[in-house]
Amino acid sequence: MTETTSGLLTIGVLIMLLAAAYVPLGDYIARTYTSSSHSKFEKILFRLMGVNPDSEQSPKAYAISIVSFSVVGVLVLMALLMVQSWLPMDRGMAGMGLAMAFNTAVSFVTNTNWQSYGGESTLGFTAQMAGLAVQNFLSAAVGMAVAIAVIRGFVRVNSSSLGNFWVDLTRGTFRILLPIAFAGALLLLANGVIQNFSDTTIATATGGNHVLPGGPVASQEAIKLLGTNGGGFFNANSAHPFENPNGFTNLLQVFLILLIPVALPRTLGTMLGNHRQGLAVLGAMATLWAVILTIVTAAEVRGMSAAARAAGGALEGKEVRIGAWGTALFATATTGTSTGAVNAAHDSLTPLGGGAVLANMMLGEVAPGGVGSGLYGILVMAILTVFISGLMVGRTPEFLGKKISSRQMTYVALYTLTVPVLVLLGTGIAMALPSTQDAMANPGGHGFTEVLYAFTSGANNNGSAFGGLTVTSTFFQVSIALAMFCGRLVPIVLVLMLAGSLAEQGKVPVTAGTLPTHTPLFVGLLIGVIVLITGLTFFPALALGPIAEALA
Repeated sequence: MTETTSGLLTIGVLIMLLAAAYVPLGDYIARTYTSSSHSKFEKILFRLMGVNPDSEQSPKAYAISIVSFSVVGVLVLMALLMVQSWLPMDRGMAGMGLAMAFNTAVSFVTNTNWQSYGGESTLGFTAQMAGLAVQNFLSAAVGMAVAIAVIRGFVRVNSSSLGNFWVDLTRGTFRILLPIAFAGALLLLANGVIQNFSDTTIATATGGNHVLPGGPVASQEAIKLLGTNGGGFFNANSAHPFENPNGFTNLLQVFLILLIPVALPRTLGTMLGNHRQGLAVLGAMATLWAVILTIVTAAEVRGMSAAARAAGGALEGKEVRIGAWGTALFATATTGTSTGAVNAAHDSLTPLGGGAVLANMMLGEVAPGGVGSGLYGILVMAILTVFISGLMVGRTPEFLGKKISSRQMTYVALYTLTVPVLVLLGTGIAMALPSTQDAMANPGGHGFTEVLYAFTSGANNNGSAFGGLTVTSTFFQVSIALAMFCGRLVPIVLVLMLAGSLAEQGKVPVTAGTLPTHTPLFVGLLIGVIVLITGLTFFPALALGPIAEALA
């Protein structure tokens, strides 16, 4: 079987698996968040937290709960990382310094999982499990809770509440993430991903003795992917054979990355009572994903030089057991969501391939986006699309039965501007500092791309890195942490205020002048708006980096 045939079959199998899971998982998620009953275990948790599960919160209260929960999570995780030498199973590792602990804590609490350290050489098992893995569950559950609150904003009529964050958080964690992650961990374990509490093992093989690291990897790997988190147990992340041993585990990991983001449009349609709307959203996500995948695959499989083409693709920085096709598929999935896990060195991607995955994040990570964040992100873009369409025909825009007025557009505009401001401001400040030149591993356009990629990844809560930039200085630790924190919480607060303003309204009846938002025409308009906004915002920066490098 040729590599091309194998690559195409892998993509085909992935699409069939996602299609099979779309309806049952999407409907199950909808039932989870609309059920009025609480399990005995949940009732005990609510009692311990002092939460009345049958009470609801206003948009402001919902947002305050998320921000407070996130701030407390950062402080607790910082403390855990800084005192890890006092914890059991510390493996003799010293506590993290203040700047790195702050960066790491913000990273995992915001679902970014940006790592400026090597996991196997920095963290003990307790810090990995009780600190990082716990936040992998909680940060993903927060994203889903926000997405469900936004859907409620469209569903509810004349309502002043969006649900109860603590109930949504608990249900997302224990009813959705935990069972699927458990099954995923078993599959990974059965196919070669390690799971033990052995520090290191000395093995004798060709070339002499080899040090083999151990750890509870499979359990953390499953939720790292399912929750679109991305932080690797090992420094090499999913390029490490103990995290991603073969082609099957590579396919399984991509499936886990895309599973919930792809199913959430079905949840949207189910809760709205209109599955065509969910399919329209999924269609926009899938089209963007397919275009980026085609570009990245073509760039990496063909290579950019005669030598690369003769070798079967641009193989620098790639694992031969995964190959160029598997690398392109993983890179597209991980940057199209807020995952950030990598199975190759993105710094070694061709200029076109590296520029495409960078642009994938700049789209707002809505193809299909992170757990929860992808859905509410593309719904914001859909509102912007109907607003622009309304301006063209001189009608008050409507979306899913709600009028879009100046109040809603204020939230949409601020949401749309937040991440670009963080990315471009952070990159500009970094490039103005003389010390940044020393941190860049490459000169010229590629070095600029390394810096631009870092702030794009941080502000979009992705977490992947080009790998050529040294980010251990206090400036990069703090600036990227602030980009991650603001890039996560400011859009969440804005989208919750938007949802609250929609929930307060009544339903607008469908008339002959209502723009249908479930048709291929609207899907095309939505894709055009997303690409246009991204191009207008980031094209000058891309021209200085990957475009200039590709043309050179």
